Amino acid sequence: MDIELLRKDMVTAMKAKDKPRKEAISSLISAVKKVAIDEGCRDDIPEEMVNRVILKEMKTVKEQIDTCPESRADLKAEYQFRYDVISEYAPKLLSADEVKTILQEKFAEVLATKNKGQIMKTVMGELKGKADGKVINQVVAELCQ
Repeated sequence: MDIELLRKDMVTAMKAKDKPRKEAISSLISAVKKVAIDEGCRDDIPEEMVNRVILKEMKTVKEQIDTCPESRADLKAEYQFRYDVISEYAPKLLSADEVKTILQEKFAEVLATKNKGQIMKTVMGELKGKADGKVINQVVAELCQ
């Protein structure tokens, strides 16, 4: 995801007077800028970083939805709307089957050790940002049995 696309979509939402959508996109842009400043690449923000931040924000909003009390339906609806907007920009993640295939093809020698910690350490470098950590963990646990 390119940050310029986020900016254009935010402007479009502003022109359409779609305040909730504008705020959701704006919070994404702010989060990306903050991480870029922290990592020292303020002007030239790589797409990988934007994708990483989008996934992190999506996870945060998902946690907000899950922990929101049932009595606060208005708040839950607001979080759900934000989640839906953010998920439009999120990169497509690999499924459990795709992760399993990659592990068996590229990491067969590490899988043979049956050492889950070692496998996770090796695999996460390759699959970080491409697949959900929980999915990777489940597949590795399945393959270690």
